[in-house]
Amino acid sequence: MSQKEFTYRGKTTEELKKLDIREFAKYVPSRERRTVLRQFNEIEKFLNRCKEKIENKKQIKTHLRDIVIVPQMIGMKISVYNGKAFTPVNIEGDMIGHRLGEFSITRTRVHHGSAGVGATKGTKAKAKK
Repeated sequence: MSQKEFTYRGKTTEELKKLDIREFAKYVPSRERRTVLRQFNEIEKFLNRCKEKIENKKQIKTHLRDIVIVPQMIGMKISVYNGKAFTPVNIEGDMIGHRLGEFSITRTRVHHGSAGVGATKGTKAKAKK
């Protein structure tokens, strides 16, 4: 069996990459469309910086969690800041129309340890000595 080619709203990845950012906005849902149309200058600047860093073989790091993923980003490896560290994100076709921050989780699962000395009735007496 051959692997099915990725399409987004009936367009292949190559067709989407040829589109201008504002033309691509017609294919995303309304909330993202409004964001892309308002931020298309920011998105273009971000893409230009990414291309420069790729040419210089530098890692792409960003704090811009609200940037909408456009087809020109497919295949890039972008490290997105989550408030503590940069999380590497490999951009794939399925991520088109989502925001970078959705793939860099800010809240981690809480791992509770054992109670400390003096935290329970049994260890309070030991703590006073």
